[in-house]
Amino acid sequence: MTLHDCRGVPVSCGDQGLIDLLDRLHEDCMAFQGDPLAEIDEALRAHPDFVMGHCFKAGLLTQSMEVRIYESMLASVQAAEALAGHANERERGHIAALRAWVDGDFSAAVQCWEDVVTHYPFDLFALMLVHLTDVLLGDTPGQRDSVARVFPLWDESIPGYEFILGFYSFGLEENRDFMHAEELGRQAVAIRPKQPYAIHAVAHVMEMKGRQAGGIWWMRSRTEDWANGDFANHLWWHLSLFHLDLKQVDRVLEIHDNHLRSGAPSGDKYEELDAAALLWRLKLLGVDVGDRWTALADKWETSATDTLYAFNDVHAMMTFVADGRGEAAARLLNANERYLDHASDANVAMSRIIGMPFCRALQAFAKENYDACVELLLPVRYRTHRLGGSYAQRDIIGWTLLEAALRARQFDLALALANERTALKPTSPQNWHMVARAHEGLGQVDRAKRADARAASLLVA
Repeated sequence: MTLHDCRGVPVSCGDQGLIDLLDRLHEDCMAFQGDPLAEIDEALRAHPDFVMGHCFKAGLLTQSMEVRIYESMLASVQAAEALAGHANERERGHIAALRAWVDGDFSAAVQCWEDVVTHYPFDLFALMLVHLTDVLLGDTPGQRDSVARVFPLWDESIPGYEFILGFYSFGLEENRDFMHAEELGRQAVAIRPKQPYAIHAVAHVMEMKGRQAGGIWWMRSRTEDWANGDFANHLWWHLSLFHLDLKQVDRVLEIHDNHLRSGAPSGDKYEELDAAALLWRLKLLGVDVGDRWTALADKWETSATDTLYAFNDVHAMMTFVADGRGEAAARLLNANERYLDHASDANVAMSRIIGMPFCRALQAFAKENYDACVELLLPVRYRTHRLGGSYAQRDIIGWTLLEAALRARQFDLALALANERTALKPTSPQNWHMVARAHEGLGQVDRAKRADARAASLLVA
């Protein structure tokens, strides 16, 4: 029997209450609230033949990109496949996507979900998975265009429209259409204030535009809307970036210690990514962070040889080299070298093109071999999107390259790289300070003073 979800999309299930539950759980996951996985597990224990329930669970797990969840994800995919004979066309598209995913072909999974959305443009779950996977894979145009294909068909009368606005806002921002991105992000938040993803999209606009004071106000004025959800960790990280650019190191460390520093022995890698990325930025600024690296490196040690997702590997490497864990760093590199020799999944290109060069560059930087760091990063600086994540997250690569060039006394190169950064974000005090350091290294004292003055003029109390 086929009924329909709240957007009129067919579901091969004869229990409307079960479909309504799935609608609510999907809304919860997009709003980063509740525990959708636990609730769908409970529903599936009572209704093991609910094929879309199995697809929902497996689909959510795809976004974790962690080895520890693979067996659970695979079991859900296999359960859905066993029910495929009773599934409808839309659900079989989801099953095909999930099979491609567990087989390591992430791009094929995206294509399957895109096909579902083409035929069922109100399948918000498929659209969400396409958009979020494009973020994971660094497919910048896809993050925007996956939503653009169906956006004209949606309006506020269709449940979930505010989430469509949030996805589209982020995709537009990553493609540097900042004005349109901010407009749609703010519209999404006006419809549903407690929508962390849209709040996050507007924060990205402000980060990319160097609107630090506005970004701090935006995040802090809406804290009640995002600070208690499952996306809070990442949004605290975004807030810390605004303070960091203004050299407010005390506030950055306060955010790290109160919101990014988990006391658990191991946790969600997505949370640990943010902590590592923030501490490495502080390292580039020469800030002593005490024992913070040690606690974080302890958490990453267990996944040093995962080789599942290059984005995770580079953040693990930051913790190992910063904490002086040469053996752990060597294990990570050796595992990835063996992996690249025989694997054929979608992560291979990500690791080979940018993951491994950045890992080796991080190692060189920590050993104060700054020339080697520059040599490794300079050829790949325009291919960093292959690592996945956002521009704001990947900026750490360019910043590491520039800092290495300064410390290697390659001041001509450092000035060129710093000029690139100020052209993209002329309101960043940190960028102008790096311009000043490069001019000073070249003996251009007057230019260095002017750049430092520019940096000072951009700082706020």
